[in-house]
Amino acid sequence: MSNISYEVRDQVAHVRLDRPDKHNGLTLDMLDDLAATADRVSKDRSVRAVVLAGEGESFSSGLDFASAGKERTRIMRNLIPKRSSAANSFQNAGWAWRSVPVPVIAVLHGHCYGGGLQIALGADFRFAATTTDLSIMEAKWGLIPDMSLSASIAQLTSIDVAKRLTMTGETFDAHQALGWGLVSGVSDDPHGDADVLIDRIKQRSPDAVAASKSLFENTWYNGSRLSFPVEQALQIRLLRGRNAAIARTAGLAKQKPQFVERQL
Repeated sequence: MSNISYEVRDQVAHVRLDRPDKHNGLTLDMLDDLAATADRVSKDRSVRAVVLAGEGESFSSGLDFASAGKERTRIMRNLIPKRSSAANSFQNAGWAWRSVPVPVIAVLHGHCYGGGLQIALGADFRFAATTTDLSIMEAKWGLIPDMSLSASIAQLTSIDVAKRLTMTGETFDAHQALGWGLVSGVSDDPHGDADVLIDRIKQRSPDAVAASKSLFENTWYNGSRLSFPVEQALQIRLLRGRNAAIARTAGLAKQKPQFVERQL
């Protein structure tokens, strides 16, 4: 893959943007590889969580216009939605993580700008270092964010904040991001925060975790009439599965459950 590293350790997939000399500025190849990596994780039923981070001094400074600008034909082709979904290649780099059936945690540090921020917002959780600075920087280039932010930010903050940050392109710090709901936590050790959350999640059935994610991804914008059937179908699948039985047996015996690989 192009400047995207991938390693599974202790059932956790570590995905890293690996272009540190450019503050992990995103190339078109990196965007394609991020979506491909999300698909790779989805197919590995042994993986329990994903940590998405950046090498070097920053998470990502956003799209590398100098690099991408040399491929105008490819840019126009990437703007065309895929037949299988409404997302195009730019949007899929961020939104593909919502389809991964395990929690995805972005760990942020340094700069988190433009496309980098949109990829981070595609994760389920975001833990930021206290020194992180963030920006929806597309306004600087006379553009709007077009890598799935319109869907992700709507779940996290108010419409006036979304409009303000998109219209101004202003830079804000991690604590302000926390106040606006754009990150899940801020500390001097965001990787440690991610590890604590992952350890808690790994104590639960991988199928229940996958179903929890699917439940909200498929109902968040819906009313009860559309949401309740999704909730019902997922619960029935869990009740028929091995991991739910393992959880019940261990709970009654007050023992630690030993789950099998994810079935959902």
